[in-house]
Amino acid sequence: MNLFRKKSVEALLQEAGKKGASLKKELGAFDLTMLGIGAIIGTGIFVLTGVAASEHAGPALVLSFILSGLACVFAALCYAEFASTVPVSGSAYTYSYATFGELIAWILGWDLILEYGVASSAVAAGWSGYFQGLLAGFGIELPKALTSAYDPAKGTYIDVPAIFIVLVIALLLTRGVKKSARFNSIMVIIKVTVVLLFLAVGVWYVKPANWTPFMPFGFSGVATGAATVFFAYIGFDAVSTAAEEVKNPQRNMPIGIIASLLICTVLYIAVSLVLTGIVPYDQLNVKNPVAFALNYIHQDWVAGFISLGAIAGITTVLLVMLYGQTRLFYAISRDGLLPKVFSRVSPVKQVPVVNTWLTCLFAAFFAGVVPLNKLAELTNIGTLFAFITVSIGVLILRKTQPDLKRAFKTPLVPVVPLLAVAFCGYLVLQLPAMTWIGFVSWLLVGLVIYFLYGRRHSTLNGQAHASEKVS
Repeated sequence: MNLFRKKSVEALLQEAGKKGASLKKELGAFDLTMLGIGAIIGTGIFVLTGVAASEHAGPALVLSFILSGLACVFAALCYAEFASTVPVSGSAYTYSYATFGELIAWILGWDLILEYGVASSAVAAGWSGYFQGLLAGFGIELPKALTSAYDPAKGTYIDVPAIFIVLVIALLLTRGVKKSARFNSIMVIIKVTVVLLFLAVGVWYVKPANWTPFMPFGFSGVATGAATVFFAYIGFDAVSTAAEEVKNPQRNMPIGIIASLLICTVLYIAVSLVLTGIVPYDQLNVKNPVAFALNYIHQDWVAGFISLGAIAGITTVLLVMLYGQTRLFYAISRDGLLPKVFSRVSPVKQVPVVNTWLTCLFAAFFAGVVPLNKLAELTNIGTLFAFITVSIGVLILRKTQPDLKRAFKTPLVPVVPLLAVAFCGYLVLQLPAMTWIGFVSWLLVGLVIYFLYGRRHSTLNGQAHASEKVS
């Protein structure tokens, strides 16, 4: 049964507050909301909208965004309860340690390593593409061999811009969480301004006739569209990894998680309505639908700003994903399931500096050398798995520890957590078989690592041995 040994909420809070080893509390509700928007609004709004409209949902893309948004809102309410009750680094991994026990916590932690790790490398590769496009506009072209991951057939060997941006983010993250949050806020303001500019210009060119037929592919098309655009919502859970660096987390964590998700949902719905109102849906199967729509109405001057917004958007997604990854490694290492080097905190900066550099060097390697087009889908299954686990965890903790102090309570329990499980479960089933095979393979590798290293080095294992000697 020691595979399912649990950490009490009290022990987790005590550990997080230890002097000398703890992270610096510098973030407020505004910082968290900006982190959430930074993680959510990225390539999704600038890229996925066109494909989802042309191939799956048509003008009913707005319903796809609402459907995906609902799945996330239900899960976000569950995250908000956990984040305010257990304001400790590690997100869903830490919540699972208190609810399900060590083995399930490790599986979820390993799952989140996949989510953040693959997402970071894939996003860095995406940033590289946009950045090279921007350089090309100024007549600057990099040597072919340095423009993309290893693929001799195409003449590419290493993606230098992708490696460059990951190392820049690493440098920023090691400067301290407040400086990182400030940079993130500036980038978020730029990209939200660009989205609002598109809406302000585009709304005057909307033709309601383009919204007919509204649902050309039927409701099944709307559902498939929802599974496609769900990728655009990934990221709000990364807010909960900041818990230990938040001033007044009981109040600020729920505000940051829910506010960022609601703001992004409203923006997504508005963009999908204007986009399908400007351009007939069957013409939107392009890589840059927002810029394409502006060119379509001959507003080319705004299209240039869209590239700037996309680069700012992708930069913040990368920042928050790498930040989340480092705090996840920090939490797992502190529990002894990974080497202690990941939980060493710099006494000067009060951030895990060694952990940050190691994490970013791994991400830079995968972004620069390994083609990630197939691996990117693993991010989505990993996220949905975490959402489902956290939602079930709320139900279990309400039953096993009803008197636990909860600063924020998920409303309408058990209805909201069960709806989160149902919505996320439905979206998981829409993913292809190869994604499932890759996900299960990753979890099997994780189990091998746990039984060879984590189980023996676990701090709970050490405490159990110490108490046995005393008795």
